[in-house]
Amino acid sequence: MLTLQLDSFDVELKDGAIKNVGPADKSATAKLFDVSDVEAREFGDKRIKCVFEDDEGNEVQVALFPEQARELREGIEALEDGGRAFD
Repeated sequence: MLTLQLDSFDVELKDGAIKNVGPADKSATAKLFDVSDVEAREFGDKRIKCVFEDDEGNEVQVALFPEQARELREGIEALEDGGRAFD
């Protein structure tokens, strides 16, 4: 299940093209639940791309710099050691 929350999001659709309407202060939050497939691979010279997909074909891709990937790994390891999610 993919949920999207879009704030201050106004666009114009004209002749098949999407154009920003109003100020450029848009923001969005995407959440993907019930992930069925996970992949990590190199992305360019200096980043790691994490790809998450659900059974419905929804996909979220996140590109991390090495220090961010290490922080994520350390956070997961900490949950393995002391969290309830891995029980």
